[in-house]
Amino acid sequence: MFGVRPSLCVIHAVLAALLCVLLFIGCSDTKNSEKAIDYTYEVVKTYRHEPNAFTQGLVFENGFLYEGTGLNGSSTLRKVELETGKILQMHNLPAKFFGEGITIYSDRIIQLTYKSNVGFVYNKNSFELLQSFNYPTEGWGITYDGKRIIMSDGTSTLYFLDPETLKRTGHIKVHGNHVPVSGLNELEYIKGQIFANVWPTERIAIIAPQTGMVIGWINMGGLLSPQDRVRFVDVFNGIAYDAINDRLFVTGKFWPKLFEIKLVPLK
Repeated sequence: MFGVRPSLCVIHAVLAALLCVLLFIGCSDTKNSEKAIDYTYEVVKTYRHEPNAFTQGLVFENGFLYEGTGLNGSSTLRKVELETGKILQMHNLPAKFFGEGITIYSDRIIQLTYKSNVGFVYNKNSFELLQSFNYPTEGWGITYDGKRIIMSDGTSTLYFLDPETLKRTGHIKVHGNHVPVSGLNELEYIKGQIFANVWPTERIAIIAPQTGMVIGWINMGGLLSPQDRVRFVDVFNGIAYDAINDRLFVTGKFWPKLFEIKLVPLK
């Protein structure tokens, strides 16, 4: 029959309109999905923190804090009593090493160093040095997600390492709204997400490990009072999580206090 089949021009026009609608929906969904959630915090409890500790790494396990400190000649690995801040056990790194982040894997503690391209593996209980390993970048932060070691080097890249061989197995680029987020420092894996101190700010980025997308920002400004700043303090750094009791701890370099906090989404 004649006059029933629409012209090619009409078909193209309809298809173009449908494509525009689909693109608009897709762009809107992408935009909304990439909208990071902003958080502030409430202080639940305040603890004493050794003010001479240049905190580079922080982990919580079985009621105790494990802390890695930095600076050449002052770098250590420590076991700390949470309630009092008392140092229960300490290992001193050779003066040529600038200690960085730490994490716990099984019965071992893994510690990075800043520019020496070497990390150390210790027995968690005795702090006996078991082995060293190498990596090609600077070492900043480190955490364990239950399957992989995750490592930062101060850039916008996070690296994945095999926990047994400590060889790199992959990486992700961290970004917010398609903009690289650099300065990634101390790391903590919490409920399927990577929390990262962003040096030298007072912000924590919450990162999706599958994509590298920043899905949340925590503004930690105002933690220390003017009285806490009478003596010199350095930047905010140090995140630890008590998975059993769902407690989040934060501190900073040379800070006299460690804080248990609760996240509060901003409306």
